[in-house]
Amino acid sequence: MLPGNINPRQMKAMMKKLGMQVEPIEDVESIVIKTPKGNWVFGPVEVTAMTMQGATTYQIVGTPKFEEAVVEIPAEDIAMVAEQAQVPVEKANEALVATKGDIAEAILKLSSP
Repeated sequence: MLPGNINPRQMKAMMKKLGMQVEPIEDVESIVIKTPKGNWVFGPVEVTAMTMQGATTYQIVGTPKFEEAVVEIPAEDIAMVAEQAQVPVEKANEALVATKGDIAEAILKLSSP
């Protein structure tokens, strides 16, 4: 029973009278929110769409997990760092991954004792 002794049927009728429509979105397996630093992944998840006055909002119910973005290092950057720091390509790549693609920082890291 909902607060104020309003049953779900009455609540639905009140929402309809206000021009509010609420519908579950079925069979959603996951939701991904992408950011520059990584992705928030919700799954398993329940999603509800609520439309009122022509605007639709979505409610996500689930537990998010943050997955850091994988840095893609261009081959040219790896070659440049390897040449500048005078190290093998593998070491240059490791340094670039560790510095999240920062070329100058990777060279400094490899050049310091």
